[in-house]
Amino acid sequence: MVSRRIQQRVRQLVTLVMQPLGRLGVTPNMLTVLGLLLSVLTALVIAQGVFLVGGVLVLFAGIFDMFDGAMARVCNAATTFGAFFDSTLDRYSESIILLGLLYYALQRPDLHERLWPASHEQAWMIIFIFITAVGSLMVSYAKARAEGLGLECKTGLLARPERVVVLAIGLLSGTVIWALALLAVLSHVTAVERVAHVWKITRPHGEMDKTNSVSSDMHTVAEENSALDRHQPTTVAMMETRETTVQPVPTSFPPLNSGVQQE
Repeated sequence: MVSRRIQQRVRQLVTLVMQPLGRLGVTPNMLTVLGLLLSVLTALVIAQGVFLVGGVLVLFAGIFDMFDGAMARVCNAATTFGAFFDSTLDRYSESIILLGLLYYALQRPDLHERLWPASHEQAWMIIFIFITAVGSLMVSYAKARAEGLGLECKTGLLARPERVVVLAIGLLSGTVIWALALLAVLSHVTAVERVAHVWKITRPHGEMDKTNSVSSDMHTVAEENSALDRHQPTTVAMMETRETTVQPVPTSFPPLNSGVQQE
């Protein structure tokens, strides 16, 4: 995954850029919609085969994806719907860019890439685009489903920032089929990694260990209560002995006296 330190520095830079826009009344949801429109523009450029410009736009769209979150922090306007809306449109944005690549491949039956060793490049590219689309959706779904169950699932080799970088490098270097092949394989590897992570933190013997721990604690408490019960009769006997040593004080009430005489 991309270094956390790099991500933090990029977020800090984006936050500084967002502060003036926040004062102008720009909302996070507006930036989310603009990010989707930018992805549509990127897909149109890629569909025409202008890969150099398309690669730059893919990188810019990936950075632009941070703008709405930074704006939410700057304006203190983070909402549950905003997070849901952003995640949903992110899936559309990624799918639209892959649709642009699919259109490009369908329009070029004589597609040829110098570094690709096999023939029928068009068929390979279409297959890789489909597998990549399914893999990217499964990576996102695995994380969302785990979080819906109250589990944290941020592991994996190829999250969305890494997928953006790989695709952009392929577009800029003219090795699109290689980039798509890498995305097709590693996106599913990431999905499997997340499935394995959820299985690891929820596997049965983990629950059994927790149950055994609770049973052990209950047994300890039971032993302590039993020990208290064994000492209780002695305490009661001592209290009864103390009560027998207290002598009653006789008191008489002469019927003709106005006072109380104690013997």
